[in-house]
Amino acid sequence: MSTDPEKGKEQALIKEAEAGKSRLLNLKPPSWTPGRAFAVTFAAVILVLFALTAGKLFEHVDADEIVVIQSPISGTLTWYTTPGLKWQGWGSVTRYRKSFTYWFSYRPDQGAKTDQSMKTRFYDGGHAKISGSVRVDLPLDEKSLTGLHIRFGSQDAIEHALVGTVFEKSVYMAGPLMSSKESYAEKRPLLIFYIEDQALHGVYQTTTQDVRMKDPITGVEKTVTLTKIVESSKAPGGMARQETSPIQEFSLKCYNLAINQITYDDIVEKQILQQQEAIMAVQTAVARAKEAEQDALTAEQRGLANAKKAKWEQEVIKAKQMTEAEQRLGVAELDRKTAEQRKQESILLGQGEAERRRLIMDADSALEIKINAWKEVNRYYADQIGKQRWVPEIQWGGAGAGAAAPGQAANDLVNLFAIQTAKQLSLDMKIPEKRR
Repeated sequence: MSTDPEKGKEQALIKEAEAGKSRLLNLKPPSWTPGRAFAVTFAAVILVLFALTAGKLFEHVDADEIVVIQSPISGTLTWYTTPGLKWQGWGSVTRYRKSFTYWFSYRPDQGAKTDQSMKTRFYDGGHAKISGSVRVDLPLDEKSLTGLHIRFGSQDAIEHALVGTVFEKSVYMAGPLMSSKESYAEKRPLLIFYIEDQALHGVYQTTTQDVRMKDPITGVEKTVTLTKIVESSKAPGGMARQETSPIQEFSLKCYNLAINQITYDDIVEKQILQQQEAIMAVQTAVARAKEAEQDALTAEQRGLANAKKAKWEQEVIKAKQMTEAEQRLGVAELDRKTAEQRKQESILLGQGEAERRRLIMDADSALEIKINAWKEVNRYYADQIGKQRWVPEIQWGGAGAGAAAPGQAANDLVNLFAIQTAKQLSLDMKIPEKRR
């Protein structure tokens, strides 16, 4: 009789399962010994502790943070200045800010809600509260950071116990270096310099001297204590220091000091206002004096300008007249030269005419002229004789022997006139012979 192989395998598996079930039912629980119980309990505690402290295995560091982790066993300090996930190993973590603003302001929206401004006293006895802020950067080297952590141990302690204390001392020591009025006006930038310089390099060594000064308002003399900085060529800025600044000692960097308010005592504020009014009055008087002086200078300059203008107008007239005179002189010179030319021309003409006449005289002894003159004389005589009655209308008696013929006397007179004229003219009626 044949059997199915697959069916046989199935029956075998069923039998094996039933046998295993029978063995399990027949098992006895293990024995619970004290050692085994302690081991199980210890393992459970470790698992619970691991679950509770799993958050202390790693620590995340932000970009603006400096984190130090102290090992729970060795106490070693490990510094992290770069951002990212860092191994903590159940160590204690302290966080610091790489850069922060320290406020000592009176305003509730700057820093704390209370007035944190710092007090100072000026050499004239006036008090004031200075409000402002400063920017601070922590060092990034492990040596400086370890020193800060050991001495202060927290961000709050660095801000108030270190930075706050240093600037409070610097503010207080800067006040006696000037008066209230000077801090209000002309020495305000110097006040900021004194505060920042002492905070960074240490407070100044100073000397004091009591002097008598007049009050700028009342004019009453009073004794004031002047504070002067001791100079030293070896110290920073040429000013001696009482101590090294903790800011410098711990390698902090402070910058951008800003003063946003100086609140004076009421009496000091009143004095400053009175001083300002007095100064304004003096400045007004000086301005008016300068204005009057300027007006005088302006009038003087205007007068000088008008004088120069009149002078130059006269110079213009003079120049015009000189030009016209030069023109007239030029014309006169031209006329003189023309007259000289005409004179020379006339002389030459006269010399030519004289030479011509001389030649004529040499040629015919001015016969033509003489003849014309003789003609004119005889014509004149003829005209005059023609107007006379030479023969009387009535004659008495006859002509005797030897008596002149009638009219003979007139003819003789004419002949005499002709002879006289010819003699006067040296007239030679003869025709000269031709020269051979």
